[in-house]
Amino acid sequence: MFASRLVLAAALSAALASTAAAQSTLRIGLAEDPDILDPTMARTYVGRIVFASICDKLFDIDENVKIVPQLATGYEIAPDGKTVTIKLRAGVLFHDGEKFDAEAAKFSLERHLTMQGSFRRGEISPIDKVEVVDPLTIRLALKAPFAPLIAALTDRAGMMVSPKAAKELGANFGTKPVCAGPYRFVERVAQRHIIVEKFKDYWNKDNVHIDKIVYQPIEDSTVRLANLRAGSLDIIERMLATDAATVKKDSKFVLAAVTELGYQGITINVGNGPRSKTPYGENAKVRRAFELAIDRQAIVQVVFNGEFIPGNQWVSPGNAMYQQSLPIPKRDVAAAKKLLAEAGVKTPYAIELMVPNNPETRQVAEVIQSMVKEAGFDVKIRVTEFATSLNTAEKGDFEIYMLAWSGRTDPDGNLYSFVSCKGPLNYGKYCDPETDKLLDQSRTVNDPAARKTVFERVAQRTVAGGPILYLYHRKMFFPHTTKLQGFKPMPDGLIRVVGLKI
Repeated sequence: MFASRLVLAAALSAALASTAAAQSTLRIGLAEDPDILDPTMARTYVGRIVFASICDKLFDIDENVKIVPQLATGYEIAPDGKTVTIKLRAGVLFHDGEKFDAEAAKFSLERHLTMQGSFRRGEISPIDKVEVVDPLTIRLALKAPFAPLIAALTDRAGMMVSPKAAKELGANFGTKPVCAGPYRFVERVAQRHIIVEKFKDYWNKDNVHIDKIVYQPIEDSTVRLANLRAGSLDIIERMLATDAATVKKDSKFVLAAVTELGYQGITINVGNGPRSKTPYGENAKVRRAFELAIDRQAIVQVVFNGEFIPGNQWVSPGNAMYQQSLPIPKRDVAAAKKLLAEAGVKTPYAIELMVPNNPETRQVAEVIQSMVKEAGFDVKIRVTEFATSLNTAEKGDFEIYMLAWSGRTDPDGNLYSFVSCKGPLNYGKYCDPETDKLLDQSRTVNDPAARKTVFERVAQRTVAGGPILYLYHRKMFFPHTTKLQGFKPMPDGLIRVVGLKI
């Protein structure tokens, strides 16, 4: 009897172990809580990390920023550049069991273009009409040739949503998103977790090996890393650069890293309500003085141990579209003081800098605060929860705002939405008709050399004393446990979950 009990206990233990192994869970630590989980309405980088598991796109990118198929299998652009035909993948289902086909693709693209408050409209606005050619083919009629179109479809503008769910949920779609990705949405508790589970009917299900993913927002980078070390997380994003050397030496972890496509900068309120009516908001000389009072290289060395890349444009100095004719200016406090005097600004000049509640960003703000003080600026730092800061900026309740942009495959994605007159992410409401003409022109030119020339003219109008003070380009660190296999850091900073194993 005793022996049989031992056998039974051993069998039960083995069964439980087998069940535990079968129900694998990946735990991902995020630096913030995402905003709305609706690809049409969303704005945050961390939201894009979550979308990577639940919402497939028409196209994706690989580690070399090459565009590859996802829900689309290929495309063809007409010689005049105004017609784009896209072939769709067969046998794809949304999480609610509805078929993904040309009608669904047409619905999603039109939703991005027409939904009230859409942040995708500006990314694909040259699309004039979406036509269904056959069940697996759509044709996009463009108002004009649009060079960044396919690149835009590798991100949220290319995410497909279930028409049935979108119609039923309306403005509440983001509370229970239904897409066609490898995982289906299960639950969200704000500031605590987002849970997704493997979708059994995913079109590429043989390459999905983990049953459940738990996304856990932990704003404090030190606490986020401590949770990884304690074993309660498997991978985290945006580890502090100052922790890189220590993590590299720890055999229990792998440190993956990639330089981002985007930038960290300071957005300036130049036209968004009463708080733009300041010397800083109205006078380019004051903005230029502020820039000359900072030292980008010193910021990178002091805060990030030299791991990041100083920059003064919307793309990094290593990008093919970086304008070498407008190099990073050296710090010149005397010149900064002179510009302030010419602008008639009495010093010390007080200005409020809104900063998302992130330790590295706060430290950058403090370093800048110290630097510009020598030129006569009295910076008051206002620390704000990240999602709240976005809403505050949209309302114009800021003077200057330190904000990172994770970047897009095409440089247009780092620029148009931020500096065009009606750009949805143009929080400072900068508006210059000539800049808009140049931005529109850059979207119609396919030749890289000719396009770079157009971008140079944009840079001449917007970089020095412009609406965004670009500071540096981050290296995205992804430390993870050695138990996690198959992870590749991608230039867009998103965590691709297909192919991962625990």
